[in-house]
Amino acid sequence: MTSPKRTERSRSLILDAADEAFRELGFTNTSVEEIATRAGLTRKTVYNLFSSKEEIALHLIARVEAGDEIYRARMEVNEDVLVLLEKVFLDSASWCLANPSIARLALAPTERPSLEPPPDRPSFQRLVRDLLVLGQRQGVIRKDDDPNFMSLVLLGIYAQAMLTALSGRPFSQEDIRHLIRIVVEGIGEQSSRSTP
Repeated sequence: MTSPKRTERSRSLILDAADEAFRELGFTNTSVEEIATRAGLTRKTVYNLFSSKEEIALHLIARVEAGDEIYRARMEVNEDVLVLLEKVFLDSASWCLANPSIARLALAPTERPSLEPPPDRPSFQRLVRDLLVLGQRQGVIRKDDDPNFMSLVLLGIYAQAMLTALSGRPFSQEDIRHLIRIVVEGIGEQSSRSTP
């Protein structure tokens, strides 16, 4: 019987090898055999720990999503939410552009996202939702709408922009700032809004 420590080490080797292979070869051109070889394991071991190459990619995405402690620490000290939103999306865009084949899977999931973030794990959707809640407390994000719904709207627009960028259109920091401004300020005429 395999020890839990050895299993975790093997899982980590597989994820690291897959990350490297997906970056070099792309998701489509990477086989489970390639991942196993790079991890120094057998194909059987890979399949004992992961059901498919897609599951490996989903675990890589989840590993990135679990790294939100830095942003949450900044949220705890009540940092300006608009600055934080910009940072989160700029960092995400950088990751997407560096990992295009996995990013496409994350940005265009096979299952439609639910209104509530997944309850059993960290997620980008939860981070964005929590940032919007912070923005509501700071008075810069509207309070008359559900932050879960607003996060899906923001993420949907961002995902489409990133998928376009991954198809070859340039995507800059200014594009992220513009996207956030349009979503936060809305698309209506400035003159039609009441000013405080």
